Order: sequence, then C-alpha cells, then structure tokens
Amino acid sequence: MKLIRIFFLAAVLLTDVLLCTSCVNKEDNKPPTSTLLSCTIEGRKVANGKSVSGVPLENVEFLLEFTAEIDASKLDKDKIWFNNFGSYQVSQPDRYTLRITLTGPLKEYTKYSLFVLGGDYLGIHLVGDYSFSFTTGLEDKIVFPEISTDELLTKVQERTFAYFWDYAHPVSGLARERLGSDETVTTGGSGFGLMAIPVGISRGFITRQEGAERALKIVNFLKDKAVTYHGAFPHWLNGTSGATIAFSTYDNGADLVETSFLMEGLLTLRSYFDGSDATETAIRSGITALWEGVEWDWFTRGGQNVLYWHWSADYDWKMNMQIKGWCEPLMTYLLAAASPTHPVPKEVYDNGWASGAKNGRKFYDITLPLGPDYGGPMFFAHYSFLGLNPRNLSDAYANYWEQNVAHSRINHAYCAANPKGYYGYSNVCWGLTASDYANGYTASSPTNDTGTIAPTAALSSMPYTPDESMAALEYFYYKLGNKIWGEYGFYDAFSLEHQWFARSYIAIDQGPIICMIENYRSGLLWDTFMRDPDVRHGLDVLGFSY
Repeated sequence: MKLIRIFFLAAVLLTDVLLCTSCVNKEDNKPPTSTLLSCTIEGRKVANGKSVSGVPLENVEFLLEFTAEIDASKLDKDKIWFNNFGSYQVSQPDRYTLRITLTGPLKEYTKYSLFVLGGDYLGIHLVGDYSFSFTTGLEDKIVFPEISTDELLTKVQERTFAYFWDYAHPVSGLARERLGSDETVTTGGSGFGLMAIPVGISRGFITRQEGAERALKIVNFLKDKAVTYHGAFPHWLNGTSGATIAFSTYDNGADLVETSFLMEGLLTLRSYFDGSDATETAIRSGITALWEGVEWDWFTRGGQNVLYWHWSADYDWKMNMQIKGWCEPLMTYLLAAASPTHPVPKEVYDNGWASGAKNGRKFYDITLPLGPDYGGPMFFAHYSFLGLNPRNLSDAYANYWEQNVAHSRINHAYCAANPKGYYGYSNVCWGLTASDYANGYTASSPTNDTGTIAPTAALSSMPYTPDESMAALEYFYYKLGNKIWGEYGFYDAFSLEHQWFARSYIAIDQGPIICMIENYRSGLLWDTFMRDPDVRHGLDVLGFSY
C-alpha cells in the first residue's frame, strides 16, 4: 500500500507539473514567424520596392502570399495601407494568401504604393517591411467626337500638310527639320514636303496656283542659293542663306541619301506640274537642272561597285559609309541608275545595294524576304516608296510589295505579342520606327524596343496593312487624341509605359503620313512619280518589272 501511495503521489505531482508547464507555454505562446513570399498585382508579380504600370482604374486586386498560415480576421489595417487611397476589401482565398481589392475609382496615370509593415497581426509575426508601387493606366474613353473614316483621313492629312505649308521656312519654303529648329531645314524631309503639295491640291487644302508658286520658290532657292557638292545636297541647310549646317563633325558636305529623297520629291513635282504656263514651265526646267546636276557616279569613290553615303570638301571620304544591304535608300540606287547625265551601271546596284539584303526567315509565321531580322524600323518601307510604287515591283531579289507587307505585319505582330510587357502595346497601338523617345532619338524596332510608339510607323504603312493601320489611327485619335494630337497632327511619339508624350514634330516622320495615306486612298503620288521617263529608265536599267 505504501508503494501504491508513492506512485499515486508521483503521478499527481507529474500532472501538476505538466499542467503548470502548459499554462506557462500558453501564456508565452508567440505567433509563427513569417515573411512575405510574393506580391501579385493584377496577375503580375512585383518584387519588394518595385513597380508595375498600366493598372486599371477600378477593382484592382492584390494577392499577398506569406510563408506561414494567416488569419485574415486578425488584420490590422494600420499595418497594411495605401498612399493616396484609403478603403479596401480583404478576403482569404487559401491559408497562406491575403486578397486585397481596391474598389476605386483611381485616378488615371497616377502612382500609388502599397505598404505592408512588419509586426504581429494576421495571426503571424511578419518580419520586415515591404512596399509595392503601381501606376494606373488611361481611362478608357472617347476623347474626340466620332467622324466618318474619310473625314478622319482627310483631317489627319490636312493637319500634317500644315507642317510643310504653314511651318515651312519663310525664305526658302523648305521644311524645317523639326518643330523649333528655326533656320535648320532638311533636304530629305523637304523632298517629302514637296510630295505633299500635290496631295494638298488634290484634297483642296490649297489651290494649284498656290502649290505651283510655293514649288517654284523652293526650286529657285535650291538652284540659286543652296550649297551643293558635286551636285548633291547636304543633310541640313540654312533656310535663309542656303549654307550647309553640319549634321555631325565629319558630315558637313554631301549626303547622297538625303539628296535622293529630295530628288524623289522634285521629280514628282516635275511630273505633276505639266501645265504650259510660265510658272509650271519654270518649275520643270528648274527641277531638270537640279536633277541633271547630281554627279551620282562621283559617289562610287573612283569607280567602285557601290555608292557612298557622304563626301565632304573638308574631310573627303572620312565618313566611309557604303550604302549596302536592305534599309531605306533603294531610291538612291534607282535615281543613280536613272540619271541622264551621271548614271551608275547595274553592277553598282547588284554588288553594292543588293549584296547582303536577303533574309528569307519567318517571324510570327510571316516570311521576310529582305533586311534584318524582324524587318528593322518601319521607315525602311516608307521613304523610298512615297513615290516608287511597290504594288507590282519586283527584281531578281524580291517582290517589294511582299517585302513591305511582311515588314509591316511583323512590326504589328510584335507589338500585339508585346514580348517585353510594355503597357499600352496591343493590336491597335503599334508602330516602331525612328523617332524621338524619352531619352532622345532612336531607331525603334523589334530588336531595339524602348517602349515607344511612333504614329508615323502604323499610319504610313496604311497601303500595306490597311485594317491594322486604320485601327491604329482610330485608337490614336479617339483614345489618345487629347495627349498626342496637336497643331500639325499627331506628335512624333509616345510611351504609355513611361507616361511620356512628345511635343515634337519631325519632317521625315510627318511626310510619310500624308503621302502614304494618299497612296492608300488614291495612288496619286505613285502614279505621278512612276510616270517620269527617267525613273522608268532607271527601273529598266536595274532589271525591275513594274
């Protein structure tokens, strides 16, 4: 009995000890330690201290995933909060996840931040503080009254025409390089502006007499004042004196490619102004003198089978840039072969320009005949083809309609696929080409994508991708018009990702818009340029069918 009593007392004592220990543990119990494993904002994971853009304005959802089980009923809203926004709803989709929903509405293009502070709440001890930022996107609304498709196309052409007509240099009549460039006028951009004159006449923006007088003013300035080098013009001129303005240190002389774009415009006017009155006769004779004065063969640098882009009286061939492979200056080789006074033979085209032009690979299941992968910037398909009609154009190397359609479709497909995840890119918001961007100027393309869309890229591709380009036009005008539409039409570029909108206009981007829209609508410039007998001779020399 004594032994039984001892065991009983021991059992009671052990029970008391266990009960006491349990009480101590209960009193000292701490919530499990946790970290915040991830934050997902509208389906996109965001790292601590980072941000996402383009978040919608209502019902924005956040998912916070923790490493320990949580209890949403123990949420302390002083620990999880937003700047610039107060109320939110919470739920718990699983044991480790807290769902936060902002009921909105939020303000468009505004930055908000979510702060998650460390401490004891949600049934856990959260280690560390966290923050996640997001920027809202644009409000989805129509910003301008809707008009018919024809009215919209005409409106865009008329505003764009004003850049070359109203903003032209007052002395020379040539196109200023860009908005605010003052005395600096551009030769290539002026060529595009010259081609806009027949468009302005045909659309009733100006009379034929007004167009002819402006054309003669420009021709006379180029003939009597502008500096040339072996007949070729520099990239930039002073609009009052005609003196060269250096494009870069060594580029202070002839620019053969810019000269070819100027000649493209001049030859279009020579064909268009076919009247017998004194003004139109003087236009034709002046243009012929300028055209026949260009020494295209000089730019073979002593008889090489390739053309060189630059020559300077001060630096000779220092730039040393051959014009080779598929890019924008097919026009340069065509006009060099077409020259009645200083032509180059077909071998220069075959061994210079055409060498290395082939591609043949598929991008987004679209075969690209020529050029760099993904096609490069869209101006490759525009500059030479403001006048040169690609619809039935082919030679030994490519069908140029197929080339330009493929290039445009690939550019569109890339923006629709949006592999870099830029906010705003879509099947209606597309177009990568050379333009201003937030940090300066760049030649955007699928392989050099800064998140910047240039309206000229999609709009000037309208003959090649009419549905995609029209959808882009309507989006740019009706949805973004209050941000990218101004006195001379669409501003040069924008980035919805970076909340950046240019306030610039550039001649070489404005020109293709009005001209290629007109080629889409009527074929006016294609028909006019292709009528020129020298142009047709050049095409024949190079073996083109057209």
